[in-house]
Amino acid sequence: MVRERRASGLTALARIGFSDLGAADAAIAELAELVAVERETLLADAVRAADPDEALGGLLRIARRAPEHAAGVLSDARGRLVAWRLLGASRGLGDFYLRRPASFAAVPALGDRLPSAEELRRELLDAVGAGDGFASDADETAWVALRVAYREQLARIAAYDLLSRDPVSAVKDVAAALADAAGAALEASLAVARARVVRGVPGAGLFPRAEVEQTLLSVIGMGKAGARELNYVSDVDVIFVGGVAGGAGIEESRALEIAHRLAVQTMRGISETEVEPPLWEVDPNLRPEGKQGALVRSLASHLAYYDRWAHTWEFQALLKARPLAGDAALGEAYVSGTQPKVWESAGRENFVDSVQRMRERVTDNIPAVDVPFQLKLGPGGIRDVEFTVQLIQLVHGVSDASIRVRGTLDAIDALVAEGYIGRQDAAAFARDYRVLRLLEHRLQLAGLSRTHLMPRDEDGVRVLARASGLADTASGLVEQWEAVKREVRDIHVRLFYRPLLSAVAALPEEQRSLTADEAHARLAATGFRDPGGALRHIRALTTGLSRKATIQRHLMPVMLRWFADGVDPDQGLLSYRRISERLGESPWFLRMLRDSSGAAEGLTKLLSGSRYIGDLMEWIPESVAWLDSVEQQRPRTGAVLQAEARAIQDRHGDLEEAMAAVRALRRREMLRTAMGAVLGAITIEELGSALTTITEVTIQATLRAVRREVVPPEDDSLDFAIIGMGRFGGAELGFGSDADVLYVYRPEQVEPSRAHELASRIVAEVRRVSEDMRLPLDLDAELRPEGRSGPLVRSLDAYAEYYRRWSLSWEAQALLRARGIAGSSKLIADFMALADEIRYPAALDLAATREIKRIKARVENERMPQRIDRTRHLKLGPGGLSDVEWLVQLLQLEHGRSDAALRTTSTLDGLEAARAAGLVADGDAQLLAESWRLAARLRSANTLASGKTSDLLPTERRALDGIGRILEYPAHSATEVEEDWLRTARRARRVFDRLFYGEA
Repeated sequence: MVRERRASGLTALARIGFSDLGAADAAIAELAELVAVERETLLADAVRAADPDEALGGLLRIARRAPEHAAGVLSDARGRLVAWRLLGASRGLGDFYLRRPASFAAVPALGDRLPSAEELRRELLDAVGAGDGFASDADETAWVALRVAYREQLARIAAYDLLSRDPVSAVKDVAAALADAAGAALEASLAVARARVVRGVPGAGLFPRAEVEQTLLSVIGMGKAGARELNYVSDVDVIFVGGVAGGAGIEESRALEIAHRLAVQTMRGISETEVEPPLWEVDPNLRPEGKQGALVRSLASHLAYYDRWAHTWEFQALLKARPLAGDAALGEAYVSGTQPKVWESAGRENFVDSVQRMRERVTDNIPAVDVPFQLKLGPGGIRDVEFTVQLIQLVHGVSDASIRVRGTLDAIDALVAEGYIGRQDAAAFARDYRVLRLLEHRLQLAGLSRTHLMPRDEDGVRVLARASGLADTASGLVEQWEAVKREVRDIHVRLFYRPLLSAVAALPEEQRSLTADEAHARLAATGFRDPGGALRHIRALTTGLSRKATIQRHLMPVMLRWFADGVDPDQGLLSYRRISERLGESPWFLRMLRDSSGAAEGLTKLLSGSRYIGDLMEWIPESVAWLDSVEQQRPRTGAVLQAEARAIQDRHGDLEEAMAAVRALRRREMLRTAMGAVLGAITIEELGSALTTITEVTIQATLRAVRREVVPPEDDSLDFAIIGMGRFGGAELGFGSDADVLYVYRPEQVEPSRAHELASRIVAEVRRVSEDMRLPLDLDAELRPEGRSGPLVRSLDAYAEYYRRWSLSWEAQALLRARGIAGSSKLIADFMALADEIRYPAALDLAATREIKRIKARVENERMPQRIDRTRHLKLGPGGLSDVEWLVQLLQLEHGRSDAALRTTSTLDGLEAARAAGLVADGDAQLLAESWRLAARLRSANTLASGKTSDLLPTERRALDGIGRILEYPAHSATEVEEDWLRTARRARRVFDRLFYGEA
């Protein structure tokens, strides 16, 4: 029978929600005995605890330490209810009551209502004995009394929150009470600070009471504290303003010195470690000049700073500023003086970047593993709601004072009242925000610690579900949270972008249509530099009753957001309009953008991030279809391209027609490769190989078409070949690279003068028909013998005679990258045998070595453009492509005859061979390879972003950011891109100088 009763009791505990049934059974028995309350009575309200095990453990620990206080609470029906709810949701409060069991006695009176701001202020000031602005005590006991009193009031707020029938609706009032409690704590701590500086407590200074009374100090609340939407445990951002009471005889400099001491002591009272733990961090770093600036400034000094030196983000930070503690009149004067500047700042040129940086500043250091659990900063989180609402306020608040409110929920109400957002969207957004904040509150209340991460284990999520009242199970809560995140992201689009359509297309909307000026301002706020032009493009795309216009209206809001996230939204939208017009009524185009999971976003990324791609896509609009398949974004193989090129030759007997088809093939494949590079479908090594293959196939097809046109059947025995040189020979082309070549022929049975004539005509025609105004292909023959002074084409015998009799060291060096590209395979083999004799000499004499080093130095000085920063030249600058290539080539000249692995046209393969042979140390080889790869990537990314070829790393921040985006840096990484290159190149140059010139 006893066993049956015990089993029945354990089953009842399981139904309540206890996990460790045996321990819970023993603990409840001990607790019942300690407080003299029946077991069943004690357990009646346990089912309402978020974590019954935690609550029971906390109650038992308190009862063991102070049975009389525990008995007083648990013998009271209201006391039991509040105790189970408080300790089941907050082990932090359980620990507090264990430290301060006398405070536990007040639990039965908690939870019926929230304390007012005045009550909170009075309770905390009374705790430190402050009736006239000075605390009665100046030692650490005053701080302890303050913290105990604050936590008692925190428990009062938490009890109301946890007992609320609708905790979602209660979020706004609870957050306001928490902000009021923070203000009261600062007020009380300031009273203690005044007592400390008057009594000369060590570290506080010593000032006459009369001077302290004449000193004004106002504590301005920023962020959530200023907006009265604070969390349970959050940094409280503040700004300190000092001054002198009217008519006082104390000088301002003296008052500011005292105010500084008061501010320091006020923060210590809240945050410094004492017997009673700190409350939260007081953060004054939003002040002018941040950590480097004065902690306390006068009002005039603050206003002068904001007028002359402040960054735009600093004005946005002032949006929620509110006097929190200290002198109220001085605080109101500060707010009155700064608020107009907040709304003027929205018209600044760098408004968008600064707001985005302010938004992203707090997310930069979030580990990637935490992002899926981020309640605040992750996609669809609290920050998304706040940023959206704040940005709409800043855009339209310039001319509409009615929406200049601090709180997020109050702002949503104001935006609805003035017609900036629809009621349905606003209601959903506000509820989602409350749900997210409720979860945040419960997470922080649990341990009285600052956190925004959802639990990663099922038990933790289950406790959170019970604590919030949002779901009965862990899976139910996760499902609801995921739904909220999706809706927040969707509403962001609807609130900010969709109203633009009503402004330009006269679409029926439940909400008020934006005026042209408002739409203009909204586009400008998201980053469009030509809002008028953007509006015209939107109008052209969405106006009308056709199915195409209807689908565009559905697509445009989200695409506008993606364009705005890009580097050049204006260029992206313009290119999108042109592509849409080129495709006309093509049914697949808009259907794919609407239905494909990533096509529309990929298209906006390409068009707003790469002018090179945008220009080509306008001519090849059908390429948009490739966005629906990653495989179609990868380069096609050389065999596939060769087959297509030969089919062109079979199809087109006319030279001009054949070359038009070849140029189209090249443009298409260059575009495909560019898209793959920007969307991350190919690596830098694959990029160089793909671009080389495309160029090879193009030249081969061109040569076949030209030879058929130029060489008559009777002279068909003429051998002709094209040799790749430089990066083309090394299969290391980038976007914008020239194709360095040599032209060689062999008469065979053709009369020599006739052979030379035909070879010259072939070269002339190849150069002519390969020209492409849309996508230039520069066949550069400057690496031929005698350079620009030498003939464009020579016979194999002429090359042999020249190289053996007159060639210079640089010409032997140039041959290191020679590789057959097109034409007679037998002639190519013979030319490569000749090249091997020259480029891999039995020995490289000292004079030749000196000559190579001299030429390298001369190239750096003479070919470097004037009046540029040499460190930014990716090819010829220190640590650039040229440094690595010349070093590898010198080693090949010196050791290529004896080491077959060095006989490669690839720079990186040659560097690896040199490392394997012990000619370059492992660490040195790594630094050189990193610099070469980064220079190559930056060079190609620059061409893709700008549509222009340049060897210079740009200085303009937007251009650098565009390059960074293509290379998969985060947004706004211009400085990081620049610093990465300069650091990498600097290290590589040190290695180059040591190995090439022999410098220590």
